[in-house]
Amino acid sequence: MIRTLVSHRLTSNFQYNEGRLWLFRSSSNRGFLSSCIDDIVCVANTHDNIRGGSRRSLASIRAFSTGPPVGLADDNMVERADYIKTSEPLILDAKRHAVGYLSRVLNARVYDVAEETMLQPAPTISKAIKNTVFLKREDTQPVFSFKIRGAYNKMSSLPPSLLSLGVVACSAGNHAQGVALSARVLGARAVIVMPLATPAIKVSSVMHHGGDNVEVVLHGQNYDEAAAEARRLMDEDGLTMIHPFDDPDVIAGQGTIGMEILKQSVSTPIDAVFVCCGGGGMLA
Repeated sequence: MIRTLVSHRLTSNFQYNEGRLWLFRSSSNRGFLSSCIDDIVCVANTHDNIRGGSRRSLASIRAFSTGPPVGLADDNMVERADYIKTSEPLILDAKRHAVGYLSRVLNARVYDVAEETMLQPAPTISKAIKNTVFLKREDTQPVFSFKIRGAYNKMSSLPPSLLSLGVVACSAGNHAQGVALSARVLGARAVIVMPLATPAIKVSSVMHHGGDNVEVVLHGQNYDEAAAEARRLMDEDGLTMIHPFDDPDVIAGQGTIGMEILKQSVSTPIDAVFVCCGGGGMLA
């Protein structure tokens, strides 16, 4: 059984007992998402006092025991929901449930440019901590980062009328390279705004991946100033912003990593997945 995929504030948000994983979400912890399978009941709680034992206004949602992993309903759904009989399946709706991202992930268009990366055993680490550890090798992507997944999924989902106008992104690193490669593959114009202090090697990498489809604009003393310039170009030139993490299509693209982990670990049950978190794009 997969007991935990990804969560933060772990100890205050789940309990594992007798083959069932109970997940709690409060209005003070809107960022919490997790997944579960194998006849697990998900419980959402709108109250803050999780550890104190508050169990009022609960909505219980039974997951399909034979289906793919599901996540947790959002607060709004819990606040307006009646009690749901756990003997009946719940129809998942992307507009109402966080788990609706599952359909987005399954339909994400990433493999035109991204690779299904290996889940590689890490024997040295495994021996050191007396456990079995695998590494998801996203560093083997064409741009050496998972960022290509979200960038391409977002750009490939744009209507032709918007894509023809071009896109803009602000990044001094991997996201910029992902947008650049996506622009070249899709034949779109991309403007990448980078701070003035961006190392030349990163600028060169963006130009390498994007070719003639990419224009690099060096602007501002820091990321915030560069981001403001990107927003100005978006407004004045009608470009579509490709955000590095705060976008449903970008999140779904990155979510294909989790889908691959599940597929690649069918014969090797996973107890936990540890996720590096910068802006939160992969964790989302």
